[in-house]
Amino acid sequence: MTDAQLISLFRGGDKSACESILNRYKPVVLRTARRFFLSGGETEDLVQEGMCGLYSAMLSYESGEFSSYAYACIKNRMIDAVKRSSNGKNSVLNNSLPIEGEALAVASLGASPEDELINSESRAELDALMRRSLSPLEYKVMSMYVDGATMREMCLALGKNYKSVDNAISRSKSKLQRIMGG
Repeated sequence: MTDAQLISLFRGGDKSACESILNRYKPVVLRTARRFFLSGGETEDLVQEGMCGLYSAMLSYESGEFSSYAYACIKNRMIDAVKRSSNGKNSVLNNSLPIEGEALAVASLGASPEDELINSESRAELDALMRRSLSPLEYKVMSMYVDGATMREMCLALGKNYKSVDNAISRSKSKLQRIMGG
């Protein structure tokens, strides 16, 4: 079913249609949340905000490409959360910094073949940059991070403790931000 059909069913009270849309767009929420640096590497607060943004998009959507509209709502909700946190309401979000550069957050739902090619080229450029700039451990950690792996998955796959992986992420982000001009 298309997004528009599922939204129509959702608005008619179909709970399974709501779950379908939420599940379909959860990867977009996760990738978008990864665009922000959170103290300790936790993204749960931003994921929650993003899911609220997605739900809001489902309620307010009128016409056009839902995937683009949903992405904008998700991203704006996360940005608003970070801005709100600068007022001291959320100490975890208060230490957040957005990663600039779409290469780290490619929302490819509904993307055309041309968009997919551009996205794959961006990922290849990012991969080459990471290989040149990061240590072998940092490269492995960031590759997994960009692909959406959880901290637990990274720790298990690399045989490292949480602190080592978290430190590698922090160092890598700092290096990449400096290189990318952030």
